Amino acid sequence: MEITEAEFTEATARMAEMRKGPIAIAARYDRRRRRIVVDMSNEVEFTFPPEIAQGLAGAAPADLAVVEVSPSGLGLHWPRLDADFSLPGLLAGEFGTKRWMASELGAAGGRARSTAKAVAARENGRRGGRPRKRSV
Repeated sequence: MEITEAEFTEATARMAEMRKGPIAIAARYDRRRRRIVVDMSNEVEFTFPPEIAQGLAGAAPADLAVVEVSPSGLGLHWPRLDADFSLPGLLAGEFGTKRWMASELGAAGGRARSTAKAVAARENGRRGGRPRKRSV
């Protein structure tokens, strides 16, 4: 795939715009807190548990500890896990692809327990349980 001069100029301008905000200057895995820690240029520390990130969930601490910050300061890379994240995406709460995040949220929502869910389940049980699926 060839890149035109106009596309290159546009990408360079986008990168310059993104670098106006804070960038990552260091990243590490804190075993004690079980968190990925990102030190940013504005002296803010951003942390998140690896369990909520696609490709990092379930990884060994030794693999999580090997993390690289991209030269632009806008990306994080775990070479042993072949996982990459953009800092702007992480700060926006994007910890995986849309499909992966939807499946994780759906699984978490299905596991959630609340008084309302318990009452609804009991009422449904009194009525004979889940209705049978109809074939169309």
